[in-house]
Order: sequence, then structure tokens, then C-alpha cells
Amino acid sequence: MGIWSSKATVLNHRALTAAKLVWHSRGLKFNEFGSFDYGRNYGVAYDIGAWTDVLPEFGGDTWTQTDGFMTGRTTGVATYRNTDFFGLVDGLNVAAQYQGKNDRNDITEANGDGWGLSSTYEMDGFGVGATYAKSDRTDRQVAAGRVANTVNAGGENAEVWAAGLKYDANNIYLATTYSETRNMTNFGSGYIANKAQNFEVVAQYQFDFGLRPSIAYLKSKGKDLGSYGDQDLVEYVDVGASYYFNKNMSTYVDYKINLVDDNSFTKATGVATDNIVAVGLTYQF
Repeated sequence: MGIWSSKATVLNHRALTAAKLVWHSRGLKFNEFGSFDYGRNYGVAYDIGAWTDVLPEFGGDTWTQTDGFMTGRTTGVATYRNTDFFGLVDGLNVAAQYQGKNDRNDITEANGDGWGLSSTYEMDGFGVGATYAKSDRTDRQVAAGRVANTVNAGGENAEVWAAGLKYDANNIYLATTYSETRNMTNFGSGYIANKAQNFEVVAQYQFDFGLRPSIAYLKSKGKDLGSYGDQDLVEYVDVGASYYFNKNMSTYVDYKINLVDDNSFTKATGVATDNIVAVGLTYQF
């Protein structure tokens, strides 16, 4: 079993053209006994995070982060997945994952050895799921949090738990997730929060003629951030729409209305406070 995917952004708010590799892995599938793969892949925590990461351009950024342990696309993960629980329970899916150490210089993209679990159950358009993951942190990550007057986390372990609900039927899509992370969520210009509480909710409707409007609210509250105490890391309302010309090509517009106040914390740490508009054209092979 081999998997490869790519995405091209033709135009966004900075008028950049970019193409990037999304993920790739190699593995084996054993029918009702599940599948196993290894490589660069999605972390199991993203099994829940993906439910609200469906906005045209933004979204899914309060706690699911690329190379942020097992919350998004990441490197060196061995993953076991079982669909319909060995063929015994339709809609019950489980996954277990191990991630090896990635000791990068950038502490926001590094991780120690870790493991994670996820489980989802879906029936008649309704879905419920939960995930938990725990990892060692690298020496650089721990040391960065033990400098005097820093906002960086100094714990030796990183953890995340998350739960989600969704409804996907009759052209309606509704989803919400709540999660808490410890010594894991990065923010601003390269910092990691001691603790973050994260909430995401999204609603979309698919019209028969190809239009899909979307509205969402996302918030991440950082806890015990040094002398700054508790602060908003992410908070915005997102209003957007996608239009599908056919099964291969679509266009979108997405407006991010930032609700984070511009203050001494955001200035010192580089937390974004601007509103952003993005437009794009996507072609799927």
C-alpha cells in the first residue's frame, strides 16, 4: 500500500504561488485485520482535528499543527488502523501510533519518542470520537522553557487529548472539537505553551449547483504563559465559500476575522491580530 498526495495554492492573500508535498507513506493492508504503515503521515490526534479542519483556506489551527508531535502531518510514525473493528462493528474505527524522535533545531517542529490512540464511531451521518497522545520532549524544548522570564513550556512530556462530534448528511456538515494540550501547542514566533485549551466549531452546506458556504469559530487559550498569565493564542470567526466547477476543479474565498486583541503579549510573542482574506483555485488529479 502506497499513498501520495499534493496540493497547489494558486493565489492567496500574499499573492504567492506554491506547491507542497502533503504526505507520503508505505504500508500493508490485511483486510478486516487492519492496516499498518510507516513514514510521513498524519498523527492519530488529527483523526479528530480533521473534523473541523475543513475550511476553504484557514481553520484547524488552534492545536493541529504540522510537525507538532502527532497533531498533524508529521515524520517517522508507525500507524496501525482498523476499520469497522475487525468487521464486527460497522462504523467503529480505532488506531494506534508510535512516533520516533525528531531532534530538530526548531523546537516547534521537534519531538521525542511518543505514542497515541484514537477511536471514532460513525452511524447515519453522526460521528463521535476521541484521541490521546503523549510524547517525550527533546532536551532543546525542555531547556527553552527553563530560561528566566520565558513564556515557553518547560515540561519533559507533551500531551494532548481531544474529543469531537460531527454530522454529515443531507448536504449539511456540522462539527465541533474540544482539546487540551500540555507542553505542545506552538504559537507566535516560535513559542510553546505550557497548556492550551482549544475549541473549534464549523457549519457548512453543500448546494446542488456546486456552492459550499462555510462559517466557523475557533479559539485557543494559553495558560500560565510566564508573566503574561493566561492569554488568547488564536480566536477568530471564519466566513468563506467554495465553488466546485466539477469533481477536479474548485475555487474559494475565505475571510478570517481576527478577534485577538492587539496588546503587549501579542507584540512580544508575534501572535497574529490582523484580518486576512484568501482566494484560491484548486485542481485535484
